[in-house]
Amino acid sequence: QVQLMESGGGSVQTGESLRLSCAVSGATSRDYCMGWFRQAPGKKREGVAGIDSDGSAVYADSVKGRFTISQDNGKNLYLQMNSLKPDDTAMYYCAADLCPPTATQALAVYLSLGGAGMDWWGKGTLVTISS
Repeated sequence: QVQLMESGGGSVQTGESLRLSCAVSGATSRDYCMGWFRQAPGKKREGVAGIDSDGSAVYADSVKGRFTISQDNGKNLYLQMNSLKPDDTAMYYCAADLCPPTATQALAVYLSLGGAGMDWWGKGTLVTISS
Protein backbone atom coordinates (compact mmCIF):
# COMPACT_ATOMS: atom_id res chain seq x y z
CA GLN A 1 0.00 0.00 0.00
CA VAL A 2 1.52 3.30 -1.11
CA GLN A 3 1.07 6.18 1.31
CA LEU A 4 1.53 9.81 0.34
CA MET A 5 1.78 12.84 2.60
CA GLU A 6 2.00 16.39 1.31
CA SER A 7 3.60 19.32 3.09
CA GLY A 8 4.87 22.79 2.31
CA GLY A 9 1.66 24.66 1.68
CA GLY A 10 1.05 28.09 3.11
CA SER A 11 -0.01 31.66 2.47
CA VAL A 12 2.19 33.90 0.34
CA GLN A 13 1.78 36.98 -1.82
CA THR A 14 1.66 37.26 -5.58
CA GLY A 15 5.05 36.69 -7.16
CA GLU A 16 6.48 34.69 -4.28
CA SER A 17 7.48 31.03 -4.25
CA LEU A 18 6.61 27.84 -2.41
CA ARG A 19 8.00 24.32 -2.52
CA LEU A 20 5.63 21.46 -1.93
CA SER A 21 6.83 18.04 -0.83
CA CYS A 22 5.16 14.65 -0.99
CA ALA A 23 6.64 11.95 1.22
CA VAL A 24 6.22 8.47 -0.25
CA SER A 25 6.13 5.29 1.81
CA GLY A 26 5.17 1.71 1.16
CA ALA A 27 6.23 1.79 -2.48
CA THR A 28 7.53 -1.57 -3.63
CA SER A 29 8.12 -0.74 -7.27
CA ARG A 30 10.30 1.85 -8.93
CA ASP A 31 7.88 2.21 -11.83
CA TYR A 32 5.46 4.75 -10.46
CA CYS A 33 3.98 7.68 -12.27
CA MET A 34 3.34 10.55 -9.92
CA GLY A 35 1.65 13.89 -10.19
CA TRP A 36 0.47 17.03 -8.52
CA PHE A 37 -3.16 18.04 -8.76
CA ARG A 38 -5.10 20.92 -7.31
CA GLN A 39 -8.64 21.86 -6.51
CA ALA A 40 -9.83 25.39 -5.88
CA PRO A 41 -13.09 26.06 -4.02
CA GLY A 42 -16.05 25.45 -6.30
CA LYS A 43 -13.91 24.10 -9.13
CA LYS A 44 -13.03 20.70 -10.48
CA ARG A 45 -9.74 19.09 -9.60
CA GLU A 46 -7.14 19.78 -12.27
CA GLY A 47 -3.77 18.40 -13.17
CA VAL A 48 -0.71 20.52 -12.48
CA ALA A 49 2.34 18.41 -13.30
CA GLY A 50 3.33 14.77 -13.61
CA ILE A 51 6.54 12.78 -13.73
CA ASP A 52 7.27 9.21 -14.75
CA SER A 53 9.78 6.75 -13.35
CA ASP A 54 12.44 7.92 -15.83
CA GLY A 55 12.05 11.55 -14.78
CA SER A 56 10.16 12.77 -17.82
CA ALA A 57 7.75 15.52 -16.84
CA VAL A 58 4.57 17.02 -18.21
CA TYR A 59 2.91 20.26 -17.14
CA ALA A 60 -0.41 21.99 -17.43
CA ASP A 61 -0.20 25.03 -19.71
CA SER A 62 -1.18 27.28 -16.82
CA VAL A 63 1.99 26.46 -14.86
CA LYS A 64 4.60 25.92 -17.59
CA GLY A 65 7.67 28.00 -16.96
CA ARG A 66 6.66 28.69 -13.36
CA PHE A 67 6.39 25.26 -11.70
CA THR A 68 8.92 22.43 -11.67
CA ILE A 69 8.19 18.86 -10.62
CA SER A 70 10.99 16.63 -9.38
CA GLN A 71 11.79 13.48 -7.43
CA ASP A 72 14.65 12.43 -5.21
CA ASN A 73 16.30 9.01 -5.06
CA GLY A 74 13.76 7.89 -2.48
CA LYS A 75 11.04 8.80 -4.98
CA ASN A 76 9.68 11.56 -2.77
CA LEU A 77 7.97 14.13 -4.93
CA TYR A 78 8.41 17.90 -5.04
CA LEU A 79 6.79 20.86 -6.72
CA GLN A 80 8.72 24.11 -6.90
CA MET A 81 6.24 26.90 -7.53
CA ASN A 82 7.56 30.29 -8.58
CA SER A 83 5.84 33.52 -9.65
CA LEU A 84 2.71 32.47 -7.83
CA LYS A 85 -0.61 34.07 -8.76
CA PRO A 86 -3.94 34.28 -6.93
CA ASP A 87 -5.32 31.76 -9.49
CA ASP A 88 -2.88 29.19 -8.05
CA THR A 89 -4.81 29.21 -4.77
CA ALA A 90 -6.06 25.68 -4.16
CA MET A 91 -5.64 22.50 -2.18
CA TYR A 92 -2.74 20.64 -3.74
CA TYR A 93 -2.62 16.85 -3.82
CA CYS A 94 0.02 14.38 -4.87
CA ALA A 95 -1.01 11.12 -6.45
CA ALA A 96 0.65 7.97 -7.74
CA ASP A 97 -0.07 5.01 -9.94
CA LEU A 98 1.93 2.28 -11.59
CA CYS A 99 3.34 3.54 -14.87
CA PRO A 100 2.02 1.86 -18.01
CA PRO A 101 4.46 1.28 -20.90
CA THR A 102 3.41 4.59 -22.47
CA ALA A 103 4.09 6.55 -19.30
CA THR A 104 4.42 10.06 -20.73
CA GLN A 105 1.18 9.77 -22.67
CA ALA A 106 -0.52 8.32 -19.60
CA LEU A 107 0.64 11.24 -17.49
CA ALA A 108 -0.81 13.70 -20.00
CA VAL A 109 -4.12 11.86 -19.81
CA TYR A 110 -4.03 11.83 -16.01
CA LEU A 111 -3.47 15.58 -15.98
CA SER A 112 -6.30 16.21 -18.43
CA LEU A 113 -8.65 14.09 -16.29
CA GLY A 114 -7.69 15.74 -13.02
CA GLY A 115 -6.07 12.55 -11.83
CA ALA A 116 -9.08 10.29 -12.29
CA GLY A 117 -7.91 6.71 -12.25
CA MET A 118 -4.77 7.21 -10.18
CA ASP A 119 -4.69 4.73 -7.33
CA TRP A 120 -3.02 6.50 -4.43
CA TRP A 121 -3.61 9.99 -3.07
CA GLY A 122 -2.40 12.18 -0.26
CA LYS A 123 -4.71 14.30 1.85
CA GLY A 124 -3.54 17.59 0.42
CA THR A 125 -1.82 20.79 1.46
CA LEU A 126 -3.40 24.22 1.15
CA VAL A 127 -1.79 26.97 -0.91
CA THR A 128 -3.18 30.49 -0.66
CA ILE A 129 -1.90 33.36 -2.78
CA SER A 130 -2.94 36.88 -1.94
CA SER A 131 -2.77 39.81 -4.34
